[in-house]
Amino acid sequence: MVAFTSSSLSVILLVLIPLSAVQAQLKLFNLRATDLPADILGITDGYVEVYCGPAYLGKTSVRHNTVNPWWEEEFFYFKAQAYDVLRLEVHDKDFLFDDLLGTCQRAIKVGTHKHDCYLKKGALHYSYTLEQAV
Repeated sequence: MVAFTSSSLSVILLVLIPLSAVQAQLKLFNLRATDLPADILGITDGYVEVYCGPAYLGKTSVRHNTVNPWWEEEFFYFKAQAYDVLRLEVHDKDFLFDDLLGTCQRAIKVGTHKHDCYLKKGALHYSYTLEQAV
């Protein structure tokens, strides 16, 4: 029988914790869209909802009457992990019901990255940085 002290058990547990469980800081920025579709009510009033893994991070402001909106908001998530799925939903704000124009999903990686996501009509462009906690 092997006996463990509390300090040796702590060391063993630290060694066994997988690296993927290490939390990191996510910063999402430079959100813009191009060539979003117009509908029967007029030109798109676009906004983006942001999710990382199971967390809802919020939504951008609505950019009225433009098919090429640019959002100034930045989103931060301090419990992100490498390979979490970043999900961005592009919507058109309407009087009664908002239309979902498309969804972008990507597993995030450490570093700074710039991506283009092509929707049915138009595209969403964004950048993110994922920094490992020290």
